Order: sequence, then C-alpha cells, then structure tokens
Amino acid sequence: MVLIAGNIYFAVCFFRFRGKIKLLLEGKKTKNLEDVILNQIQKSKKQEADILDLFSKLKKLEETAEKTFQKIGIVRFNPFNDMGGNQSFVIALLDNKDNGFVISSLFIKEGNRVYAKSIKNGQSDYPLSEEEKEALERAISAK
Repeated sequence: MVLIAGNIYFAVCFFRFRGKIKLLLEGKKTKNLEDVILNQIQKSKKQEADILDLFSKLKKLEETAEKTFQKIGIVRFNPFNDMGGNQSFVIALLDNKDNGFVISSLFIKEGNRVYAKSIKNGQSDYPLSEEEKEALERAISAK
C-alpha cells in the first residue's frame, strides 16, 4: 500500500514538473531544459556586455556635459538714453565650473559693435560693465 501511494505521489509530481517544463519551453525552438539554460546564459552575457557599453557611453556623455554651456544669463539694455529701445544685449555662457565667456553687443547709430570677454571660475581678467556683471551673475545663479 505504501509503495502504491508513493508511486502515485511521484507520478503526480512528475507530471506537474513536466507541465512546468513544457510551459517553459513553449514557443521555443529548444527541446530540452539544457538548451533553455544555455540560451539564458548567452542572453545574460549579451545583456552584461550591453550594460557595460551603456555605462561607457554614459561616462562619455557626462564628460562631454562638463564642457558644454549649462548656465546662461542674458541682459538687454539701452546704452544711450537718446536712442529708442533696448537693442543692445549681453549674454554670458558658462559651463558647470563657471568657465566660458561674455558677449556684448552694442547697438549704436553707426552700426553694431560686438565684444567678447573670457570668464574663468566666474571671474574675468578684463573689466566688466554693469550689464556684463549682471549677465554673469544671472548665469552663475542659474541652476
């Protein structure tokens, strides 16, 4: 009696396990569990290589982002009270470490004048006008 009950129990377990394996293999070209496991190992290795490639690309993007303009400050102004409109402007373009430059465009009767001054660590080696200082402060405070 005990042997018959044991056989029935093992038969039920076998068919359940067999059903789970069939479900696992369903829709696959593989015929056995070994092929499925080898397939999963190959997929895991490919995914690991893809992840390493993505991390490498992310690191390059972060390095590039450090060198790009991330902070911008713009000020429009009228340098002469007798001319209409705020046609002149200053733009400050800075990277994450407050390095970059300030460009000033002065609109006057005779034409347009453009000036550029380099900025290192938020400071310029050249004297800055009030408008240039304001544009620089706006850029530095930009998040």
